[in-house]
Amino acid sequence: MLKYTKAHIPGIWKVMYLMLTTAPDDITKARIVHMILNGRTEEALNKLSKFYNISTPEIVVGTIKGKRKSVYALYVQNSMKIYAINSDIFYNPFVILHEFYHHLRTRGGVHRGTERHANSYAMSFISSYNNVARNMNPT
Repeated sequence: MLKYTKAHIPGIWKVMYLMLTTAPDDITKARIVHMILNGRTEEALNKLSKFYNISTPEIVVGTIKGKRKSVYALYVQNSMKIYAINSDIFYNPFVILHEFYHHLRTRGGVHRGTERHANSYAMSFISSYNNVARNMNPT
């Protein structure tokens, strides 16, 4: 059986390999959520982008013509922007991290993620935040 390392994996697949085999630790995830909750969303996106060694998506208020108005935010790969329906969304870690996942999983003009995986990615950060907060304030 062949054993692969990240040195064996070319280009786009290397990014995907790194994403699957490395993830921020619980403290880092909790800090990211804390930043978002405290209005430091762009800083949180910068830190995540640096962690994964990718460009940082821009986050803006606005909607996209032809997209459902029932969504809180969406990621547009061509412009590398997260569009939020209003600035209140900037404080919502689930929505921000869900859309960041779509940014993370879009490479070479092709989206390789699912809504279920984006939800799981966001929830892993929120769970880490809750666990860290619980451990800091035991009752």
